[in-house]
Amino acid sequence: MRKYRVFDVGQNSDYFNDNSGTSLDNKAIIEKVAHKCYLPANAVLLQNIKNHPDFKASFSISGVALEQFEKFAPEVINSFKALVETGNVELLSETYHHSLASIYSPEEFKNQIKLHRKKIRDLFGVTPSIFRNTELIYSNEIAKMAEEMGYKAILAEGADHVLDWRSPAFIYKPLGSENIKLLLKHYRLSDDIAFRFSQQSWEGWPLTAPKFTEWVASHNGNGETINLFMDYETFGEHQWEDTGIFEFLRHLPRAILERGDIDFVTPSEAIEKYEVRGELDVPFYVSWADTERDLSAWMSNDLQKEALKTLYSLGEEIIYVDDPELIEDWRRLQTSDHFYYMCTKWWNDGDVHKYFSPYESPYEAFIAYMNVLQDIRLRLEAAKKKQEYQIALNKVRPLRFSEI
Repeated sequence: MRKYRVFDVGQNSDYFNDNSGTSLDNKAIIEKVAHKCYLPANAVLLQNIKNHPDFKASFSISGVALEQFEKFAPEVINSFKALVETGNVELLSETYHHSLASIYSPEEFKNQIKLHRKKIRDLFGVTPSIFRNTELIYSNEIAKMAEEMGYKAILAEGADHVLDWRSPAFIYKPLGSENIKLLLKHYRLSDDIAFRFSQQSWEGWPLTAPKFTEWVASHNGNGETINLFMDYETFGEHQWEDTGIFEFLRHLPRAILERGDIDFVTPSEAIEKYEVRGELDVPFYVSWADTERDLSAWMSNDLQKEALKTLYSLGEEIIYVDDPELIEDWRRLQTSDHFYYMCTKWWNDGDVHKYFSPYESPYEAFIAYMNVLQDIRLRLEAAKKKQEYQIALNKVRPLRFSEI
């Protein structure tokens, strides 16, 4: 969002900083990250598949990200299409607007999944069968909803407080489900790449493909699938090219496959290849965010809670009115990043939140957001009056001349 002022309320409903000409507008950010990450990383993966036909990968790309690629960097869409066409890359489902709807509105959650599924089908010609919720937010109830929508598996964080003594290197069954399976992120190995790769103070530095392969191989005999989940921006954006991250990505398939006792599989192949090794009960929400791996990245303070409460309280009325632009703006306001910017945590987690935020402070993010919601309210009231007028008008049948 742009820094929406109180003076804009009722005067300007252009909320999003798409093409402002600054370094923080959405166009500039997409173009920067496309050239630092998406295009070079996709090129490496495509070459990996050509060099090593047994190499596999998967992506979960939100609908709003796909929209921005189409608008500002269509070459990124083409590079993903080239990967999907190899048959070695699987696309997953998620919420179209990368939202927290699974927590606040099951109906809206399912609607956004349907929108995302259609977007993937329209762009890439495939229908995903595996689900990944926003920021890996997961619980028994979310697994149940995903199962009701026909998904074969769901991804989640392999957090210690969820697993207890168990390993994330096996496939599990969510408590209360019948057929859906659970794939858990191996967060230690994932974070070795995503967060620690360039930390020279880390005892594992420098991380090379052969070294990482040995860490993976150490699970042989005590694991069946190592799931590496990370932001794709790890490659080139979070870990810059000069750290050697692309060279690591380029050499990893060969290092893995040369062993002969480890292979690559997509999520769909993993659930077909391996049996369920236990049932996992997760009655509370878990995510992959921050050290707590819960919902605190988006819901830990009064600012975030008030913004979320206000946003979703408008839902029933907004969906009811016949105003596609209003509905779409309301859905874009559900994107989890808006609430991430309002986080007031300290120490390392707080530094990460500040790094990604375009605002000077969480309070500035909250004020801009609530100003937008006030404008949304005004638009909603106007749309309701227009709709009520139209309904009333339709009930009044004009008399024919012969009846006068």
